[in-house]
Amino acid sequence: MRHNIISITWPAFLELVMSTLFGMVDMMMVGQLSPAAIASVGLTIQPFNLLLAIFAAVNVGTTTLVAWNIGAGNKEEASAVTRQILVANAILGLVMSTVGILSARSIVKFMGAEADTVEYATRYFQIVSSGLLFQAVTMGVTASLRGAGETKLPMMYNIGSNLINVLGNYLLIYGKLGLPKWGVAGAAASTTISRFLACLAALYVVYFSDKSVISLSFKGSYRLDRRIIKQVFSIGFPSAMEQTIIQSGLMLFARTVSGLGTNAYAAHQIGINISGLTFSPSMAFGVAATSLVGQSLGANDAEKAKKYADVIHHIAICVACFMGLMFILFSHPLARLYTSDLTVAAMAGTVLKILALAQPGQSTQLSLAGALRGAGDTMYPLYASGFGIWVFRVVVAYIFVNIFHWGLIGAWVALVLDQYSRSAIVYLRYRSGKWKYIKAHKTMKQAEEIQA
Repeated sequence: MRHNIISITWPAFLELVMSTLFGMVDMMMVGQLSPAAIASVGLTIQPFNLLLAIFAAVNVGTTTLVAWNIGAGNKEEASAVTRQILVANAILGLVMSTVGILSARSIVKFMGAEADTVEYATRYFQIVSSGLLFQAVTMGVTASLRGAGETKLPMMYNIGSNLINVLGNYLLIYGKLGLPKWGVAGAAASTTISRFLACLAALYVVYFSDKSVISLSFKGSYRLDRRIIKQVFSIGFPSAMEQTIIQSGLMLFARTVSGLGTNAYAAHQIGINISGLTFSPSMAFGVAATSLVGQSLGANDAEKAKKYADVIHHIAICVACFMGLMFILFSHPLARLYTSDLTVAAMAGTVLKILALAQPGQSTQLSLAGALRGAGDTMYPLYASGFGIWVFRVVVAYIFVNIFHWGLIGAWVALVLDQYSRSAIVYLRYRSGKWKYIKAHKTMKQAEEIQA
């Protein structure tokens, strides 16, 4: 069992960690321009993630449905689900890309961009939004492969894409090898190009490679299948709502922090960027939990699903405690990698120490939420996120920052409280055991609809 967990977790973990590290390098490169450059890129992250929230419904539903079919030995149906998801994500990607390009300036102004960041942030958001179509298709392929337990292939094309992004950053931010010096816009252009190449690689895996159990051909039907799309959204819709709630709440959280000034927001963004290192292992364990719990329930083995979830949770907690210790010991050296501004670096180092306290709660929340999603029980992660984000990161953070005047520290204390409140809700749902019966209920309901 541990072997199966590690074999699925390590490629997802490596992929997420490397993506985070490349994102950190990306921000470090931008940070060499000015604190305003860091702040302008940071202002776009939450709004962009909000545009991506709709894809959570498709991707979570896809991973779970593919896992159930693989567990039941139905590879053809798993491939049919993948084909449908490529069409759905391509349509959604085109729509959301258009929305992002047209509304960029209004969005960054809403986020509290100051005079020195508005133009940078607007241009960055427009260029990155233009690549949403490619990102959406890649996400659909990745979701399907993870449902099949194949995490090595997404790891390879996503890490390759990030390597290209870092090279593109060097060339286009600073104007090397005769290329134009575009600054912040160069970082955005590099990101979009790398996402296009990742999309081509992902499509190659499912159409031309023989290394995946998910195999597609151009001869299959690409008409939207109402039955499959309904299944995917019935499982994934709460996850889309969860992401919408999370990202809209985080937008307001970021707006609260941006009111503290450019330096404080730059320090906040450095802290958020580095915190991705802590999310990566927990999210990787969540991917493994979704796949293995889903496949076990697809094979009608609920006890095996619970054993997998328990072991994954225990390993995730150990890793989280180690990550927290590293942040306590090396917070200020990490912050200094981003900026030469000693004031900004000191503020960022302090918030990283606060973040270390959140690690056990964050790990519990992400790993067990992955198990619930594998069972098709996507409502409780939604409840947990809605409560944690809006009570603590929106309301409590505003009180700490603007009424108690605790500044950036107050915002990050609210972040810690958010993580523990979410972990408590998810953990209590998991302990109830009711998640084991969600798949059977959905299968029975689907059979009744077909007979009707």
